[in-house]
Amino acid sequence: MTDFGAIDALLAEAGREVPLPPPEERRALREGLNLSRARLAQALNVSPSTVGGWESGRDPSGEVREKYAYFLEGARKKLAAAAAEAPAREAPAGEPVGAAAAEAGAETERTDRTEQAGRNDEGGEDDVGALTVPRPCVLCGQPALHQVAGFPQHLDPGECGTAGPAREAAPARATEPAEPKEPAPRRGPARPEPAGGPEGAARGVKVVPAGRRVRTADTPDLIAAAVAQALEAHSGDAEAATRALVKRAIPDAMALLDATRKGGRYDIIAYPWLPDILRKQTARGADQIWEARPRWTRAELPPGEHEVTALDINGAYLSALKTHLPIGRLEHSTGNHHDRRRAGVHLITPPVWEHDAHLPNPIGSRDEPGPLWVTEPTLRLLLRLSGPKYGLCDPPEIHESWTSGATENLLEKFRVALKNARDRAIAENDTVTLEYVKAMYSKFVSTMGESNYNRELYRTDWMHLIRSQAFVNLWWKAYRAYDEGLMVVRVMGTDELHVIGDWRAVFPEGRGVTEVKVKDVYTVGTGSGG
Repeated sequence: MTDFGAIDALLAEAGREVPLPPPEERRALREGLNLSRARLAQALNVSPSTVGGWESGRDPSGEVREKYAYFLEGARKKLAAAAAEAPAREAPAGEPVGAAAAEAGAETERTDRTEQAGRNDEGGEDDVGALTVPRPCVLCGQPALHQVAGFPQHLDPGECGTAGPAREAAPARATEPAEPKEPAPRRGPARPEPAGGPEGAARGVKVVPAGRRVRTADTPDLIAAAVAQALEAHSGDAEAATRALVKRAIPDAMALLDATRKGGRYDIIAYPWLPDILRKQTARGADQIWEARPRWTRAELPPGEHEVTALDINGAYLSALKTHLPIGRLEHSTGNHHDRRRAGVHLITPPVWEHDAHLPNPIGSRDEPGPLWVTEPTLRLLLRLSGPKYGLCDPPEIHESWTSGATENLLEKFRVALKNARDRAIAENDTVTLEYVKAMYSKFVSTMGESNYNRELYRTDWMHLIRSQAFVNLWWKAYRAYDEGLMVVRVMGTDELHVIGDWRAVFPEGRGVTEVKVKDVYTVGTGSGG
């Protein structure tokens, strides 16, 4: 009986997963209640980007799935009840109830957006403009009436289906009519500000100008708050607090990313469709993208004994967060053409490199000949080196590409927040914050691909591009050393540069991200034993 009882308990425990509605309905239910992703994420104890992933086709599991299903079912019932109880509104004969009001609201919303676009077109930093002919949105592929920085995009996130490829609109349900939206209020005279005084000042939110926008003046410092909390929880034990912070570096980095993306110009698609070349070929294997990681040592030195300094490039991955990243779904193209307004991965035949005696090959240490898939930073490096200013090689031949509209500033606020925290930690000799920040940006980059450690962001293309940008940055450091008369001896990984000569005349020494520090000094050549 004991065995049968154990089996009964197992069967009771192993129930079927709670069913969930389609992704587009999940989003519609949330937006029907005027709830933001952030508010729902807070209630479910997940991040807003996780909710975005669920609304783009990924499914939660375990207890959080049950909670999410409970919310969706409750939202469906609430919206259905509200629609059934909504009082009938006057409308022209033959027109569905609420249609006139909805159209009036839509017209007001369109007018407001056009006015806003006109104001931004007068020189605002957002560079928003109205399109005379609808064009596919760079995020979802559906027709958009506006463009941001030259890229067609929906201004209202509610209109943008950011699940990836364009979707057909879901048919309206006859049994569950959508609740008509209230007309958007038209602009009128400004309301008087609340009376001043201590009580009014306590309720106010200070803002500061930022271009044509405003932002809150006192943005919470998530990094400092996390460090203070960890130190308090471990009674001031710096080592224990550091270990705890490093363990939570990935979710904390994602929370910081969400915080820095508020008010951002572009939405981040956490789980876009990716071509097969960006997927692992085997469970433990790699995909087909070549990141151009350097592993180069100078083959011969002049006669004599030489002192070599191994320099460490600070914050290599942190600096590499500033790179051209594709915004939306990657699209395929063929032909030997490069569009600088787009970014992604490219199948190229690399040019012959004839300077290996003095400088590493820009595509890294690769023995196999023939075409290979490289990232945007590698391609741009090759194109620049083949131009008239440098003339170090022929242009690469581009065969095909997977790209999307791109921006170099997608992660800029995130990068600056980490950099500022790192600078403060160095200035204050705060090793806890320093190790915590380092873990945040390094693990953020290394886990955004096919990783079990970061389930909130699945951008294998970004991971390759950021890594490659770090390698490109190191290559340019080597070229600068060579151009300034130093002898480049070795270039390794993301942050190691070995040189002979007065390197302090070329590079500033220090621990900042624009500085270098000495990792080692050694002697090679006659009588050195090297």
